[in-house]
Formats: sequence, C-alpha cells, structure tokens
Amino acid sequence: MTIPSVILPGYFARSIEYRQFEDSLNNSGIPTVTVPITKKDWIPTIGGRSVVPILRLIDRTVKQTLLKYNASQVNLIGHSAGGWIARIYLGEKPYNVHGDLLDLAVTWNAHGFVNTLVTLGTPHISQERWTKRNLDFVKYNYPGAFYPDVRYVCIAGKAVYGQRRLGSWLAYNSYLLTCGKGNCWGDGIIPVEAAHLDGAINLTLEGVMHSPMSSGLWYGSPTVLTNWINYLKT
Repeated sequence: MTIPSVILPGYFARSIEYRQFEDSLNNSGIPTVTVPITKKDWIPTIGGRSVVPILRLIDRTVKQTLLKYNASQVNLIGHSAGGWIARIYLGEKPYNVHGDLLDLAVTWNAHGFVNTLVTLGTPHISQERWTKRNLDFVKYNYPGAFYPDVRYVCIAGKAVYGQRRLGSWLAYNSYLLTCGKGNCWGDGIIPVEAAHLDGAINLTLEGVMHSPMSSGLWYGSPTVLTNWINYLKT
C-alpha cells in the first residue's frame, strides 16, 4: 500500500487553500489529508510565539491518518513554515524555548513514523526577528537532514529575482529578511538558498511561485507536481 501523506499548511494559511493540491495527490493514488487549520489556529503564534498549538494539530492529524489507513508511517509535506514546524515535530528534544508553556510535555519524537519529509518553499533559515527564535531552535538542535531514518526532500522555486524596483520589491525585501541578501533568486517569498538543507535531496524548480494563491504555477500545480511526486511513492 502507498504510504499516506499529510499536508502541513504555511503560516497563517487555511487548509481549504490546499484542497486542489490534496485532490491532485489523491487522484494520483496517494492517500492525502491536510491538517485542518484555520486562521484562528495561528493567532496564538503571532509575534514569533510558540507553535505548539499547530504541532498539536499536526500530531492529531498524523495519528488519525495512521489509524485510518492502518499504516505504520506517513509522509509529511510541509509548505513554507509548515516545513520547519515539521522538523520540530520529528524531534525528541523539549520545545519550550519561549518559556510560556506550563506543560513541559512538548516533545513529539515523530521521526520513527515519518518516512519522507518534503518541504516546499520552506525558510530553513531566517534573519527576521519574529521567527528567528523558532528557526534557531530547529537549526541548532536538528541541523540539516538530521534523522537518517527520514528522507528529506527540499524543494525551492526559482521564479523571481529580487531587485529594488517595481515588481521585485516584495521579493527583494522577503529574501533580505530570510537570508540577509535581496539580490538573489527565489519563489517570490523564499530565496533558493534558504529552502535547501545540507544532506537533503535538494531540488530547484524553474518558474515556480511560493503560494497556492499565486497567479502562476506553484509547488502543488499538477505540471509541477510531476517533478517530485515520485518521492511520495517509493
């Protein structure tokens, strides 16, 4: 049986935005569900606070998926922030870097039941003050493709070159906040170099934009999906 997949939405995204993507995977023979997240679920994480509320939703969805398909493992597909949040979920070290949790049982140690982690336009590094604490926790505790029993596939889009001019300002500023330089290639939000990890299978896809709400192609578009869907089948 094909290993089921779980989609982890990007920051402040709703699960409904991934419905077409989810349908494409299901129609390709890959049983897929999306973590049922609403904008309201993200509110406690604003300002760089703990992402434990999201991790709990992920854990519940993964366990339901394992039970539904009588599976021993799932594949995780993390879009944008969903990718680095997934890396926390894989880990065994207590995640309480903000000191704002009374419940110290904030360890998921999920790597044993994750076969492949696919990250789509994920910022694995950041210079942005609100996300740096969370990302530093991941970077220092689980550097690179940390768990040898998990296959890491990190996908970057190469669609927009950041420049200080009309049409490229958003990309320039977003790249600058992420990797410290704005004049580079990326998906319009995340630069290529931030979306890859040492030791992972790193792919760069031409013309691919960041979001499922983009006007052009994004990571989950059917024609783009053909470039990486096989990692979910093997």
